[in-house]
Amino acid sequence: MPADSPFVALSRPERLVSVQLDGTELMLPEGENLAASLLAAGVRSFRETPVSGVPRAPFCMMGACFDCLLQIDGIQRQACMLPVTEGMVITRPKGTTHG
Repeated sequence: MPADSPFVALSRPERLVSVQLDGTELMLPEGENLAASLLAAGVRSFRETPVSGVPRAPFCMMGACFDCLLQIDGIQRQACMLPVTEGMVITRPKGTTHG
């Protein structure tokens, strides 16, 4: 993951924990917002829209828009509504359902 991100942590994390994103290990701050932590780690795209395949990323950060949907431990969830926990297995939905 690229380290150059316009998103930065406001404080130094007490503990970093390992999570897997599409098979790549990331060290994220335990207990912090998952979407914000992924953005700060340089993740630019969280999913692709099911019809057109356009990349999407968090927009509202309060659970209303669903642009931050990820498969988290096998369940499709909104990343903005979850804290970072050790051992999370995250995959980004890809591909289109039409054509």
